[in-house]
Amino acid sequence: MITVVGEALADLIAGPDGRTFVAHPGGSPANVALGLARLGAPARLGTRVGDDLFGRMVRDHLAADGVEVVALPALTGQTSVAFAATDAEGVAAYDFRLDWDVTDLTALPVGTHLHTGSLATLLEPGAAVVEDAMRRARAAGATVSLDPNMRPSLAGEHDAAVSRVERQVAMADIVKVSEEDLEWLYPGADPIEVARRWADGPALVVVTLGAKGAHAVSGGAETARPGPEVTVVDTVGAGDAFMAGLLRWLSGRLGAMSALDEAALAAALDFANTVAARTCARPGADPPRPADLADVWGLLP
Repeated sequence: MITVVGEALADLIAGPDGRTFVAHPGGSPANVALGLARLGAPARLGTRVGDDLFGRMVRDHLAADGVEVVALPALTGQTSVAFAATDAEGVAAYDFRLDWDVTDLTALPVGTHLHTGSLATLLEPGAAVVEDAMRRARAAGATVSLDPNMRPSLAGEHDAAVSRVERQVAMADIVKVSEEDLEWLYPGADPIEVARRWADGPALVVVTLGAKGAHAVSGGAETARPGPEVTVVDTVGAGDAFMAGLLRWLSGRLGAMSALDEAALAAALDFANTVAARTCARPGADPPRPADLADVWGLLP
């Protein structure tokens, strides 16, 4: 069982007229949990979700694919909302109406692996609660993965945000980060050099490079793999789908993470890149199932 902790919300995605919105279940950690479940990895999501129209939509959506949803205690109860609009290339820009005010995670079973990131590790007061859960998971022998998934409009003061991310990276065994995230965190820095620096702690650091694919660093090994060609409908949930694909590939190794050789890194990246690409080919955060991945399913160890 992989436990995911973080936000679940309603993505209201603007149509071509910019005035008509379609509601999709979303939230980066929720998308990862859904992606894992669709790929055959048992997944549990600890989240803050209300008993309202959007909350019921999100719960039903996740439950339909077998995600176990655990409602975390929080100070308020309404389901959060993100508004999204895509540009001509399908790249989404977001505007948020949300809270992440969970108060306690001690009763949430972690299992063998804990994944978190995005707003759950960014917004207080809940971010401190999540960091405590990361520490407790590591102390209990579970592995931890992190996707910072930065939202600059919500990140607050830049230097404090960098310090927070670096502290959380040091708590993780696996880190996935986009080149856009790294450009905001370290303007002008080479993202691959940042990945190499971060890899002094985690066993695996992966930088996603959009249409160019991804680059992985693990111990003394590293490799880059291109992404498959795809006709992009939108990029909503693409990074989350990549994260789910990466964790699915690693699922047999999570109990004993160690450095991966270049061949293993290449297979992991090829699988995760394809999962992300298939998500980009349809609207919203709609990750693929095994039947959609027959050409790469054999890459799984």
